Amino acid sequence: MKMTLPRSLALASVAAVAFAGCLQEGPGVSTSHASALASAPVAAASSTATATARAGLPDFSALVEQVGPAVVNIAVSSVRASGGETAGENPFADDPFYDFLRRFGVPVPGQGGQQGGQPRVQQGVGSGFIVSPDGHVLTNAHVVDGATEVTVRLTDKREFKAKVVGVDKRTDVALLKIDAKNLPTVKIGDAEHAKVGEWVIAVGSPFGFDNTVTAGIISAKARRLPDETYVPFIQTDVAINPGNSGGPLFNLNGEVIGINSQIYSRSGGFMGISFAIPIDTAMKVRDQLQKYGKVQRGRLGVLIQGMDDDLAQTFGLDKAKGALVSQVEPDGPAAKAGLESGDVILAVNGQEVKESTDLPRVIGDLKPGDKVKLQVWRNKASREFTATLAEMPGEGSKPTAGKGGEKPSGKVGLALRQLESREAGKLGVPGGLLVEDVAGPAAQAGVRPGDVIIAVNNQRVTTMQEMTARLDAAGDRFALLVLRGNQRLFIPVRLK
Repeated sequence: MKMTLPRSLALASVAAVAFAGCLQEGPGVSTSHASALASAPVAAASSTATATARAGLPDFSALVEQVGPAVVNIAVSSVRASGGETAGENPFADDPFYDFLRRFGVPVPGQGGQQGGQPRVQQGVGSGFIVSPDGHVLTNAHVVDGATEVTVRLTDKREFKAKVVGVDKRTDVALLKIDAKNLPTVKIGDAEHAKVGEWVIAVGSPFGFDNTVTAGIISAKARRLPDETYVPFIQTDVAINPGNSGGPLFNLNGEVIGINSQIYSRSGGFMGISFAIPIDTAMKVRDQLQKYGKVQRGRLGVLIQGMDDDLAQTFGLDKAKGALVSQVEPDGPAAKAGLESGDVILAVNGQEVKESTDLPRVIGDLKPGDKVKLQVWRNKASREFTATLAEMPGEGSKPTAGKGGEKPSGKVGLALRQLESREAGKLGVPGGLLVEDVAGPAAQAGVRPGDVIIAVNNQRVTTMQEMTARLDAAGDRFALLVLRGNQRLFIPVRLK
């Protein structure tokens, strides 16, 4: 892949500072002899310090030699509408990681400019790793998002056209398949037992440089990021840059414990904070993608909010914990089980819900049709309810590389459900689409879960088919007419 690099490269150098001392000559002691005597303890001390440093720091060379062959470079091609940003304005513009930087509000050059024009072929680069000898490869969903062609290159220089088996945007995991046998594979580790402070290494293709190794430590675990309710990220200080996306994070046993996925940055480059998807989360997604081509998640049918000390005292809890139910979906699983607004969900199947952000992940790990026991706090007492989960909407069907495109929920960032006639009647509208989950452009524009979309650019929508047609005709800018409570408001949304 042809890469555009900055003209000036900063080279790191080490400067040695010498300290000179004076030694007064005495009887029988020559200057040269005195210098030798003075330098002897310094040399001994230096040797001791070097030995200590070598003993205290890990040598990654054997580890890299062991795991390197199972790490791959992923090149993608996609057709994009020509816009204001070009590779000349931003060296990251042709990398799929660039979209991730913009997703987190990182200021990047080339975001403005006039939209439209002739479509252009866009090249991107990412990383991945082989999880089965017959050619299954894990990477990030954003690496292959919208790709018309995906090429996987091994360390032995062999290249394969890859099929996208499935993607899951909620966890940012994608599964690819190449036609090969007896491939080297990674060892799968246990992210749950990884410890903060332990050494880890990342192997990937930053800026297209294959099999680049960077090292650091685990900085924190179970990090919750904005709009990311399904992934308890591993935070590290390992250097991650555009092109590292989808590559493995290894522990010192040579086991993958995460997929390098995101960074926080003010400049667009690495600034000491990076995030990896825990491998246990990724492998659960892999199993479903391999079996079904998509991920099936359970849905409880509640809108929730976080708890604080004031709310905890109001509801009679000893501390802030659990997920406060602010709204129950009519005829949904929670409503049928007997849950009400104002309930606090404390545990699911005996698993404690410490924070409200835990509930979507716990429920999402279960499948539609599963029965769950809910420990609920109501009227200052604990109760138990049993609910049968429905299916979480908004999951894309099995994609095929080469066709491009995506559902409105993926493009705009909305998970929608058509209103039932009874619901529409209560709201006094002929129909609409209930927002059950929101992320991306829609979330940035101010759309909230629980909003009801009744029009796009002042054209009525009552079904998903109408929504699809209106969005296809609207382009990259449009206004949603939203019913929020008893108010109607227009929310302008911009996709690019």
